[in-house]
Amino acid sequence: MSDDRDAEATAASSPAGEVAPGASPAGEANPATSPAGEAEATPASSPHDSPNPAAATGAGRLLGGETFSLHEAIGGWRGFLESSAPGVVFVVAYLTAGGFRIPVIAAAAVMVVMVLIRLIQRTPVTQALSGAVGVAIGAVWAWRSGDPSDYYVPGLWLNAGYLAGILVSMLVGWPIVGVVMGLIRGEGTHWRADRPLVRRYQLASAVLAAMFALRLAVQVPLYLAGAVAALGTAKLAMGLPLFALTLWGVWLLARGAEDARGSQAPPPTTR
Repeated sequence: MSDDRDAEATAASSPAGEVAPGASPAGEANPATSPAGEAEATPASSPHDSPNPAAATGAGRLLGGETFSLHEAIGGWRGFLESSAPGVVFVVAYLTAGGFRIPVIAAAAVMVVMVLIRLIQRTPVTQALSGAVGVAIGAVWAWRSGDPSDYYVPGLWLNAGYLAGILVSMLVGWPIVGVVMGLIRGEGTHWRADRPLVRRYQLASAVLAAMFALRLAVQVPLYLAGAVAALGTAKLAMGLPLFALTLWGVWLLARGAEDARGSQAPPPTTR
């Protein structure tokens, strides 16, 4: 579970995982604190550079940039490793040792080691700490119930919360992608006066909502069936990688919205 939570703690130091408000549980890309904010890749330049704090985040650099870097969206190889390792260790430990104690302890130990390495190297620990919180929540949940599949429950609730929040924002006419892009571009809420632009942001928000809905549609049945190994594997596959691809789709739609308003910017490219 810590895989999605970091993940989607990864691509949008901003929803996505299983990408993302607050620390994401066990491996889910938290759209608010994703690895993109700590990516080792050089951030893409943005045509909307400003002192706006939103534009300074990983999500701001990605969504407001002239190009989209998938490498940055996953936080570089180190960010990808940090978001995936606890989940991989949990699944491997479960398959080899069974039960819940050894898998939970192993995943927590890996997370602690990664945080300590960052502290020793004096590198940013935001992503690692976010993942640590997610692993801790999942570990406590599983430990109290004695069921290893409960390690993933917090992430399921997190995805459901993100999905509900995005759908509500769309229903009230304030699509979350529009709100975020307004902050990144320093436009405030002026975008709401442009109906075609609002529709574009609604579509981008729907793409983000679809990611969370897909996670739930795949993972909830696996959880109910008690398929721990399959659930852990699905969490890994639908965590940071899926969040990064979803963020790319949102970026394409956001750029399309800008072009529709008469922007003379060159066609977007993807690295």
